[in-house]
Amino acid sequence: MEKSFHRFSELFAQLGLSSDPRSIEAFLTQHSPLADGVLLADAPFWTVAQSALLREEILDDADWAEVVDRLNVALRAPAV
Repeated sequence: MEKSFHRFSELFAQLGLSSDPRSIEAFLTQHSPLADGVLLADAPFWTVAQSALLREEILDDADWAEVVDRLNVALRAPAV
């Protein structure tokens, strides 16, 4: 089965966050860098529902897993 391609903005919308480029950049700046020892889904700024969604997508290797991985990498980069 072929997986769907999801954009960063679609993940933000799925998480209930503002998904325009400026809002995504502001979110990444505000929450970066995420400490090495913290799993993405365990970051303190997620709601319980957001955390569950991120965790499930990675564990299930679901359609969203690739873009969730990209978010993880983006949040580990030093804030600009």
